[in-house]
Amino acid sequence: MYKKILLAYDGSEPGQQALLDCHEIAQWSQSEIRLIAVIQLPMSGLTFEGGMYDDTLLLSEKARFQAILNTGLRRLNDAGLSARGEVVMGDAVSEITRCASSIQADLIVVGHKHLSGWAARWWRGSVSKALIEQAPCSVLVVISH
Repeated sequence: MYKKILLAYDGSEPGQQALLDCHEIAQWSQSEIRLIAVIQLPMSGLTFEGGMYDDTLLLSEKARFQAILNTGLRRLNDAGLSARGEVVMGDAVSEITRCASSIQADLIVVGHKHLSGWAARWWRGSVSKALIEQAPCSVLVVISH
């Protein structure tokens, strides 16, 4: 059924739950798993504080995301699953859909936590909602409360 699964992984509580669900699906369907961690750069290269994104900050973020990704990969590999991963930079939805198309994923798994209040939903948007609209394959949204 699902031979290639793409897990958008950020190490958050919803991401951890998505990893567990992805693990179960992969064991059941003997799937190959690809993890992707997306460093979302602020628009126009500016941080929310108004400063420029510098190389030191970028290297620090890459190292942080790589450590998160490595932890997820280690958990899957220790369970005997075939898993690889990559850290990318850009818009989360664009990068996830690009990767899903590139590897010909059958399923994208993403964690989701309900945002409290309309302002939070408006400001941050919903990656999972946008993925459902734009993904080249099925999307499993794992809800964390």
